[in-house]
Amino acid sequence: MRITNTGLLFDDPNRSTPGYIVICPVDDGRTFLLAPDGSVAHEWDTGHGMTNWSYLLPNGNLFRNERVAEPKGVALTVSGRMSEYDPAGNLLWRHDDPYQHHDARRLENGAIFAAFTELSEVEKSQIQGGYPGSETPGGPYGEAIRQVDENGTLVWEWHFTNLGMETHPLHPNSNKWSYGHTNTVYPLDDGTYLISSKNLNLLFILDPKTNAVTWEFQDNGMSGQHDAQMLENGNILIFANGAYSQDLHHSEVWEIDPTTKEVVWKYVAKDDFTSFFSPHMGGAQRLPSGNTLICEGNKGCLFEVTPEEDVVREFVSPHMVQSPQFGQINWLFRCRWYAPDSPEIMALSQSVTL
Repeated sequence: MRITNTGLLFDDPNRSTPGYIVICPVDDGRTFLLAPDGSVAHEWDTGHGMTNWSYLLPNGNLFRNERVAEPKGVALTVSGRMSEYDPAGNLLWRHDDPYQHHDARRLENGAIFAAFTELSEVEKSQIQGGYPGSETPGGPYGEAIRQVDENGTLVWEWHFTNLGMETHPLHPNSNKWSYGHTNTVYPLDDGTYLISSKNLNLLFILDPKTNAVTWEFQDNGMSGQHDAQMLENGNILIFANGAYSQDLHHSEVWEIDPTTKEVVWKYVAKDDFTSFFSPHMGGAQRLPSGNTLICEGNKGCLFEVTPEEDVVREFVSPHMVQSPQFGQINWLFRCRWYAPDSPEIMALSQSVTL
């Protein structure tokens, strides 16, 4: 089914949460700040397509993940470039690592990100699980979490081989592109990192001071999850893609209590649950109202649901891209919502008219 209706399709102003949203169309050189009515309030056109995502920093600048000219690792997913731009699109900071992929975050002094690594033939043979024959050229690759300082110097690195390949096999239906397929590196307030591994169906918290995994949660029901993040109540929110479902494929959003490891809230589409499905990208964000913003990435659809799972707002991105690999798409890897009085929007509004 091709997308024919785009823009703001539905809004219940009595129950939705007005704010600004940053989107970054996949395989495009542009980033858009959407106004509450879905129109473009501001735009950055920096080039370097095949971006995974962009977000605003507290100073109003844009942190953007971009593709380098000669990426390494899994060709379909690698980006390799992390950049900070001011509101006018001027480059302020950049770090290139041709192995970087999926997620990167700007730190006060540098950045933290996921990166592919080269494995020896012995290490490749030790990877268990995965779909036979699905290896990418040069793979399977390893995975690492890397931190660089403001000058781009590597200051810390942790490898997925530390998890234990014998105790953490790939899901049988997952590809064997890499061991881990990291899609989230989320900094926590205590200096640790919440990591999401798609093809292990695994969430874990990593302490960079000790290199120890201090908590982990493995559940095949997440089925290739994305966009793990810690909520203010201490629970973890994820987009459960449903890519490896045993039955009818569909996506869900889960809120997990890390203490009990129970799913305490779940969004499933009420009408035709298979209508909500994004197999390889997507995200969710808990809003101050208590509602949840969901990014159904493969349809370019952003919709807001109440705690009772009622849809109160729906927007489909009209920003189509003619991708050399995928044809005409409006894919969105992730999005981020900002309150009109948030530090990010207030700082940005000092430089541009919103």
